[in-house]
Amino acid sequence: MTNPTVDASMNKMARKAGWLYLLLALCFLFSTMYVDSRLYVTGDAAATVSNIHASEGLFRLGIVSILVGQIAFMLLVNELYTLLKSVDRGQARLMLILVVAGVAAGCLNMATKCAPLLLSNGAGYLAAFDPAQLDGLAMLSLDLYRYGVYVVDIFWSLWLIPLGLLVYKSGFFPRVMGVLLLIGSIGYLLVSFKLLLPNNEAISTGSSVFVMISTMAEFIFVFWLLLKGVNIRRAEQGPA
Repeated sequence: MTNPTVDASMNKMARKAGWLYLLLALCFLFSTMYVDSRLYVTGDAAATVSNIHASEGLFRLGIVSILVGQIAFMLLVNELYTLLKSVDRGQARLMLILVVAGVAAGCLNMATKCAPLLLSNGAGYLAAFDPAQLDGLAMLSLDLYRYGVYVVDIFWSLWLIPLGLLVYKSGFFPRVMGVLLLIGSIGYLLVSFKLLLPNNEAISTGSSVFVMISTMAEFIFVFWLLLKGVNIRRAEQGPA
Protein backbone atom coordinates (compact mmCIF):
# COMPACT_ATOMS: atom_id res chain seq x y z
CA MET A 1 0.00 0.00 0.00
CA THR A 2 1.12 3.53 -0.71
CA ASN A 3 1.45 6.21 1.91
CA PRO A 4 -0.90 9.05 0.87
CA THR A 5 1.42 11.64 2.41
CA VAL A 6 4.45 10.33 0.53
CA ASP A 7 2.38 10.02 -2.66
CA ALA A 8 1.24 13.65 -2.41
CA SER A 9 4.75 14.85 -1.57
CA MET A 10 6.30 13.09 -4.56
CA ASN A 11 3.61 14.36 -6.91
CA LYS A 12 4.13 17.89 -5.64
CA MET A 13 7.86 17.45 -6.28
CA ALA A 14 7.18 16.12 -9.79
CA ARG A 15 4.94 19.04 -10.68
CA LYS A 16 7.48 21.52 -9.33
CA ALA A 17 10.09 19.84 -11.55
CA GLY A 18 7.67 20.13 -14.48
CA TRP A 19 7.22 23.88 -13.98
CA LEU A 20 10.97 24.40 -13.66
CA TYR A 21 11.59 22.34 -16.82
CA LEU A 22 8.99 24.41 -18.68
CA LEU A 23 10.55 27.67 -17.44
CA LEU A 24 13.97 26.42 -18.55
CA ALA A 25 12.66 25.58 -22.03
CA LEU A 26 10.83 28.90 -22.44
CA CYS A 27 13.88 30.91 -21.35
CA PHE A 28 16.17 29.19 -23.83
CA LEU A 29 13.62 29.31 -26.65
CA PHE A 30 13.03 33.03 -26.09
CA SER A 31 16.74 33.84 -26.18
CA THR A 32 17.78 31.58 -29.05
CA MET A 33 14.69 31.47 -31.26
CA TYR A 34 13.44 35.02 -30.77
CA VAL A 35 16.18 37.37 -29.58
CA ASP A 36 19.07 35.91 -31.57
CA SER A 37 17.00 35.59 -34.75
CA ARG A 38 15.97 39.24 -34.44
CA LEU A 39 19.46 40.63 -33.85
CA TYR A 40 22.08 38.29 -35.31
CA VAL A 41 22.84 38.65 -39.04
CA THR A 42 25.13 35.86 -40.23
CA GLY A 43 28.36 37.20 -41.70
CA ASP A 44 27.40 40.88 -41.31
CA ALA A 45 29.12 42.43 -38.30
CA ALA A 46 27.93 45.99 -38.97
CA ALA A 47 24.26 44.96 -39.29
CA THR A 48 24.43 42.76 -36.19
CA VAL A 49 26.01 45.49 -34.04
CA SER A 50 23.52 48.03 -35.40
CA ASN A 51 20.65 45.73 -34.40
CA ILE A 52 22.11 45.32 -30.90
CA HIS A 53 22.47 49.09 -30.49
CA ALA A 54 18.91 49.66 -31.71
CA SER A 55 17.49 46.95 -29.42
CA GLU A 56 19.94 46.88 -26.53
CA GLY A 57 17.15 46.21 -24.04
CA LEU A 58 16.09 43.11 -25.97
CA PHE A 59 19.71 41.94 -26.21
CA ARG A 60 20.15 42.32 -22.44
CA LEU A 61 16.82 40.57 -21.84
CA GLY A 62 18.08 37.64 -23.90
CA ILE A 63 21.16 37.38 -21.67
CA VAL A 64 19.05 37.57 -18.50
CA SER A 65 16.69 34.95 -19.94
CA ILE A 66 19.55 32.47 -20.40
CA LEU A 67 20.81 33.09 -16.86
CA VAL A 68 17.31 32.58 -15.43
CA GLY A 69 17.13 29.37 -17.45
CA GLN A 70 20.42 28.18 -15.95
CA ILE A 71 19.10 28.84 -12.44
CA ALA A 72 15.92 26.93 -13.31
CA PHE A 73 18.08 24.06 -14.59
CA MET A 74 19.91 23.81 -11.26
CA LEU A 75 16.65 23.85 -9.32
CA LEU A 76 15.16 21.30 -11.72
CA VAL A 77 17.95 18.77 -11.35
CA ASN A 78 17.76 19.12 -7.57
CA GLU A 79 14.06 18.18 -7.69
CA LEU A 80 14.70 15.28 -10.08
CA TYR A 81 17.61 14.05 -7.95
CA THR A 82 15.43 14.04 -4.84
CA LEU A 83 12.61 12.35 -6.74
CA LEU A 84 14.70 9.63 -8.41
CA LYS A 85 17.66 8.96 -6.10
CA SER A 86 15.85 6.00 -4.51
CA VAL A 87 15.81 4.31 -7.94
CA ASP A 88 19.58 4.40 -8.48
CA ARG A 89 21.64 6.79 -6.38
CA GLY A 90 24.70 6.44 -8.63
CA GLN A 91 22.79 7.39 -11.79
CA ALA A 92 21.07 10.23 -9.93
CA ARG A 93 24.44 11.60 -8.81
CA LEU A 94 25.81 11.35 -12.34
CA MET A 95 22.79 13.28 -13.62
CA LEU A 96 23.41 15.96 -10.99
CA ILE A 97 27.13 16.24 -11.79
CA LEU A 98 26.52 16.55 -15.54
CA VAL A 99 23.97 19.32 -15.06
CA VAL A 100 26.21 21.25 -12.64
CA ALA A 101 29.10 20.98 -15.11
CA GLY A 102 26.87 22.06 -18.00
CA VAL A 103 25.45 25.04 -16.11
CA ALA A 104 28.94 26.16 -15.07
CA ALA A 105 30.16 25.91 -18.67
CA GLY A 106 27.06 27.71 -19.93
CA CYS A 107 27.45 30.59 -17.48
CA LEU A 108 31.13 31.02 -18.37
CA ASN A 109 30.19 31.02 -22.04
CA MET A 110 27.77 33.90 -21.41
CA ALA A 111 30.77 36.19 -20.84
CA THR A 112 31.47 36.12 -24.58
CA LYS A 113 27.89 37.17 -25.32
CA CYS A 114 28.28 40.20 -23.04
CA ALA A 115 31.35 41.42 -24.97
CA PRO A 116 29.40 43.52 -27.53
CA LEU A 117 28.05 45.61 -24.65
CA LEU A 118 31.58 46.29 -23.41
CA LEU A 119 32.81 47.10 -26.90
CA SER A 120 30.14 49.75 -27.32
CA ASN A 121 30.39 51.47 -23.94
CA GLY A 122 32.75 54.22 -25.17
CA ALA A 123 35.58 53.40 -22.74
CA GLY A 124 38.79 55.32 -23.43
CA TYR A 125 40.89 52.26 -24.22
CA LEU A 126 38.56 51.43 -27.12
CA ALA A 127 39.84 54.50 -28.98
CA ALA A 128 42.68 52.27 -30.22
CA PHE A 129 40.15 50.53 -32.49
CA ASP A 130 38.22 52.00 -35.39
CA PRO A 131 34.44 51.33 -35.65
CA ALA A 132 34.84 48.50 -38.18
CA GLN A 133 37.32 46.74 -35.90
CA LEU A 134 34.98 47.08 -32.93
CA ASP A 135 32.14 45.64 -34.99
CA GLY A 136 34.40 42.75 -36.02
CA LEU A 137 35.37 42.05 -32.41
CA ALA A 138 31.72 42.12 -31.35
CA MET A 139 30.82 39.66 -34.10
CA LEU A 140 33.75 37.43 -33.15
CA SER A 141 32.56 37.32 -29.55
CA LEU A 142 29.04 36.33 -30.66
CA ASP A 143 30.42 33.61 -32.91
CA LEU A 144 32.56 32.33 -30.03
CA TYR A 145 29.42 32.24 -27.92
CA ARG A 146 27.62 30.19 -30.57
CA TYR A 147 30.51 27.72 -30.72
CA GLY A 148 30.50 27.57 -26.93
CA VAL A 149 26.82 26.67 -26.96
CA TYR A 150 27.61 23.64 -29.13
CA VAL A 151 30.18 22.52 -26.55
CA VAL A 152 27.67 23.02 -23.72
CA ASP A 153 25.18 20.94 -25.74
CA ILE A 154 27.43 17.94 -25.04
CA PHE A 155 26.51 18.19 -21.35
CA TRP A 156 22.85 18.74 -22.30
CA SER A 157 23.05 15.50 -24.26
CA LEU A 158 24.84 13.48 -21.59
CA TRP A 159 22.55 14.38 -18.68
CA LEU A 160 19.59 12.88 -20.56
CA ILE A 161 21.26 9.44 -20.42
CA PRO A 162 21.07 8.96 -16.62
CA LEU A 163 17.70 10.74 -16.61
CA GLY A 164 16.37 8.35 -19.25
CA LEU A 165 17.68 5.32 -17.35
CA LEU A 166 16.14 6.55 -14.10
CA VAL A 167 12.79 7.24 -15.76
CA TYR A 168 12.89 3.79 -17.40
CA LYS A 169 13.75 1.91 -14.19
CA SER A 170 11.67 3.92 -11.73
CA GLY A 171 8.19 2.70 -12.65
CA PHE A 172 6.95 6.23 -11.89
CA PHE A 173 6.47 6.91 -15.60
CA PRO A 174 5.74 4.90 -18.76
CA ARG A 175 8.95 3.09 -19.72
CA VAL A 176 8.71 4.35 -23.29
CA MET A 177 9.35 7.84 -21.93
CA GLY A 178 12.74 6.73 -20.64
CA VAL A 179 13.51 5.13 -24.01
CA LEU A 180 12.63 8.38 -25.83
CA LEU A 181 14.88 10.39 -23.51
CA LEU A 182 17.75 7.97 -24.13
CA ILE A 183 17.28 8.14 -27.90
CA GLY A 184 16.86 11.91 -27.70
CA SER A 185 20.19 12.30 -25.91
CA ILE A 186 21.87 11.51 -29.23
CA GLY A 187 20.32 14.62 -30.79
CA TYR A 188 22.25 17.28 -28.88
CA LEU A 189 25.46 15.29 -29.28
CA LEU A 190 25.02 15.21 -33.06
CA VAL A 191 24.39 18.97 -33.09
CA SER A 192 27.82 19.48 -31.52
CA PHE A 193 29.45 17.06 -33.96
CA LYS A 194 27.69 18.83 -36.84
CA LEU A 195 29.65 21.99 -36.01
CA LEU A 196 32.94 20.20 -35.44
CA LEU A 197 32.55 17.99 -38.52
CA PRO A 198 30.90 20.25 -41.12
CA ASN A 199 29.81 19.05 -44.55
CA ASN A 200 29.08 15.58 -43.18
CA GLU A 201 25.69 14.70 -44.65
CA ALA A 202 25.08 11.73 -42.34
CA ILE A 203 25.66 13.81 -39.20
CA SER A 204 23.62 16.70 -40.60
CA THR A 205 20.65 14.47 -41.38
CA GLY A 206 20.98 12.51 -38.15
CA SER A 207 21.13 15.66 -36.03
CA SER A 208 17.88 16.97 -37.54
CA VAL A 209 16.06 13.69 -36.88
CA PHE A 210 17.38 13.15 -33.36
CA VAL A 211 16.88 16.78 -32.29
CA MET A 212 13.19 16.37 -33.16
CA ILE A 213 13.11 13.24 -31.00
CA SER A 214 14.95 15.09 -28.20
CA THR A 215 12.49 17.97 -28.28
CA MET A 216 9.48 15.65 -28.39
CA ALA A 217 10.81 13.47 -25.55
CA GLU A 218 11.55 16.41 -23.27
CA PHE A 219 8.20 18.12 -23.84
CA ILE A 220 6.31 14.85 -23.29
CA PHE A 221 8.25 14.43 -20.03
CA VAL A 222 7.54 18.04 -18.99
CA PHE A 223 3.80 17.77 -19.55
CA TRP A 224 3.65 14.33 -17.95
CA LEU A 225 5.27 15.78 -14.83
CA LEU A 226 2.79 18.67 -14.84
CA LEU A 227 -0.39 16.76 -15.64
CA LYS A 228 0.22 13.25 -14.29
CA GLY A 229 2.98 13.51 -11.72
CA VAL A 230 4.38 10.15 -10.65
CA ASN A 231 2.63 6.78 -10.40
CA ILE A 232 3.69 5.33 -7.05
CA ARG A 233 1.37 2.32 -7.38
CA ARG A 234 2.87 1.34 -10.74
CA ALA A 235 6.37 1.56 -9.23
CA GLU A 236 5.38 -0.74 -6.36
CA GLN A 237 3.80 -3.28 -8.72
CA GLY A 238 6.93 -3.37 -10.90
CA PRO A 239 7.09 -3.74 -14.66
CA ALA A 240 4.30 -5.62 -16.30
